[in-house]
Amino acid sequence: MLWDIFPEGEKIGGAPLNFALRLNALGIDTFIASRIGKDALGKRLIEFLQENKLDTKLIQHSSSFPTGIVKVLLDPKGSATYEISHPVAWDKIQTTPELIKTVSDASVFLFGSLVARDSVAKNTLSELLPHANFKVFDVNLRPPHYDYPLIDELMRQADFIKFNEEELQEISEHFGCQSNQLSDQLAYMAEYAQSPYVCVTKGADGAMLYHEGSYYNQNGFPVEVVDTVGSGDSFLATLLEGMLTNRNLKHTLKRACAMGALVAGSAGANANISEATLREYIEQFA
Repeated sequence: MLWDIFPEGEKIGGAPLNFALRLNALGIDTFIASRIGKDALGKRLIEFLQENKLDTKLIQHSSSFPTGIVKVLLDPKGSATYEISHPVAWDKIQTTPELIKTVSDASVFLFGSLVARDSVAKNTLSELLPHANFKVFDVNLRPPHYDYPLIDELMRQADFIKFNEEELQEISEHFGCQSNQLSDQLAYMAEYAQSPYVCVTKGADGAMLYHEGSYYNQNGFPVEVVDTVGSGDSFLATLLEGMLTNRNLKHTLKRACAMGALVAGSAGANANISEATLREYIEQFA
C-alpha cells in the first residue's frame, strides 16, 4: 500500500491495494494487510481506504519507516516502469494473531513477490502461507527486488499463479522450458510448480488461463490506453471474483480482460467502473 509518483502528480497504488479495492468494489469482502508510516502520506492512505469502504483493521503503523512511494515512468504507449523506495513501512509488516486469523478465515489469500524483498515482511509471509486456504501468487517482478530461488519457493506454495507475458517467458525459460509458445510455457509452469491454475496476461492481446489440462483463451478488448498502471490488478480481481462466485471460467476470463482494458483506458490504477459499464463494454464487442 503506497503512493505512485507520476510526472504529473501522486496517486494511491500498490498492486495488492489495487487488487483489494477492485475486489471489494465487485462485492467481495476484502482486507489488505500492510504497514504505513506515521506521516502525512500514511494518514491520507487511511482516509482513502475509509472513503472507499475497505477495512483498515490489518493496517499497521511504523514510527521508524516512512509510507512507501514508487516513482512511475510512462513510455509513449503508456507502459510503466517503476523505481521503488526501500526500506519503507510495508517492508516491515509484522505477524499478528489477528492477521493469522483473517488469513485462516479467508477464501483467498493473495500475495506478490515484492513483499518478500525484505527479511521482515518475507518472514511474515512465510508464517501466513500455511494458514491460507487458496493461495494466489501475483508474480509481479520488479527488478532488482527478486531472485529465482524466491520465485521458485513462492510458486510451489501457490494454488494460482498469475504472470504477465514477459514474466512467463523469463521464468519458464529459467526453470527449463524449451518452448517459446505461451501455451507450452503455461502448461510447463503448472507442472513444475504443481499449481492447479496458471494464468498469463498479454496486454492488448487478452489473456490465457490453464487449468487441469484445459486452456481458456480470451482476446483483448480495444481501448485507447491512458496508462497500464493497475490494469493487471483489476484483471486478477475480476477473475478471482468470478471464481469465488462460481461463474463459468470462460465468461469470467472475458469479464476480467474487459475490466483490465477499461482500467488501461482510464487514468491511474483505481478508476470507478460499475458493473453496468463493464457489462455494456463486453456486449459492445460480443
